[in-house]
Amino acid sequence: MINEILKDAEERMGKAVVAVDNSFKKIRTGRAHPSLLDPIKVNYYGSETPLSQVANITVEDARTLGISPWEGNMVPEIEKAILKSDLGLNPSTTGNLIRIPLPALTEETRGNYFKQAKSEAENGRIAIRNIRRDANNSLKDLVKEKEISEDDERRGQDQVQKVTDKYIAQIEERLSAKEKDLMEI
Repeated sequence: MINEILKDAEERMGKAVVAVDNSFKKIRTGRAHPSLLDPIKVNYYGSETPLSQVANITVEDARTLGISPWEGNMVPEIEKAILKSDLGLNPSTTGNLIRIPLPALTEETRGNYFKQAKSEAENGRIAIRNIRRDANNSLKDLVKEKEISEDDERRGQDQVQKVTDKYIAQIEERLSAKEKDLMEI
């Protein structure tokens, strides 16, 4: 019983860390990277499709992304989707190639992006603590139902705390890496 609760908590905490990773990908750094465009969906024959499934995304240089749609008629749709996204990017089109120049990050925008990263990390830590609370409540329920002893409950809570500490440390590592990435000129 305790092992099942631990396994479930660990699995859910792992998903929380993955969610933090995904939200960090949306926070752009000074360099061009195709994953910046991952959240963008394009209207492709009536259905919302990820940009990476309708075009080839390349890094032309450190501050420019190039998008080559597989179908020429998709150029206006892709431009519209990029402008509609909240990434603050302005595409320029030449024929069938869309170029997205990334503006240089100012000290102020770096600070704002870091605040956003800290907020996302805090949301991840809150999610992990909520999972810990759920696991501890499950252990207490087992004690009430007399399926485990109070000593087993304490041992289980200690194990849950160790797992919690491990995943919170992973979020802290990712946050410090993102901070280093953002503050790098």
